[in-house]
Amino acid sequence: MSDRERFTISIEPALSAKLSKLAKRSGASNRSKFLCDLIRARLVEEEWEGNQEALGTITMLYDHHQRTLLNALADVQHDHHSHVLCTTHIHLTHDLCAEVVMVRGKAQAIRELADRMQRLKGMLHLAVSMSSTGKSLT
Repeated sequence: MSDRERFTISIEPALSAKLSKLAKRSGASNRSKFLCDLIRARLVEEEWEGNQEALGTITMLYDHHQRTLLNALADVQHDHHSHVLCTTHIHLTHDLCAEVVMVRGKAQAIRELADRMQRLKGMLHLAVSMSSTGKSLT
């Protein structure tokens, strides 16, 4: 007995060809795997849109010479200690650093934490990558 369910869809030939090309470019082993990945990606989006518990990373680029930034960044992370799982600090150049903060919590709380970090003087770039705790993906 298989742990997969087969179903049939109707799709225009041109769209089917585009699906095949997308699947191939993505590196998926087949269209079924590609479609499963698309569905899971949409489920993660819905978790974030619905303010469900989520997992994410906040990636920052900043000038470490900005005098108050490092202390302010540490203060923000301590203020949100229940959401911050770990951080990784990377020295890119003599002046620039990157930091990745892994976070877990309600999606809105993660967004608010990232917004607070983004507003710090000296922050050059900040990006949030959203993921899932995995509960809804199986």
